[in-house]
Amino acid sequence: MNKTELIDAVAAHTGAAKSTVAEILSGFEDVVIATVNKGEKVALTGFVAFDRVDRKARTARNPQTGAEIKVPASQAPKVSAGASFKKVIKGETKAPVLNG
Repeated sequence: MNKTELIDAVAAHTGAAKSTVAEILSGFEDVVIATVNKGEKVALTGFVAFDRVDRKARTARNPQTGAEIKVPASQAPKVSAGASFKKVIKGETKAPVLNG
């Protein structure tokens, strides 16, 4: 499912206008990205959590030559599924029924 299909599905499920759903989804993306970029965690309890991981500088090896390579410190996004989401995917709980 891509972003357009997600907007269509949420609009059909909630009865909201597609333009409203698209605006809210874009706003959600902006808030999550800006908040995680500041180093704060965004968690939708039971569904998903967005966080930033700070990786330390380290020394690695080139597998072909064995030469040492210095890997600089970096930051990366981390997304974790929540407990309720995991239970549905594992088949322990029923998935929500969608309207539309």
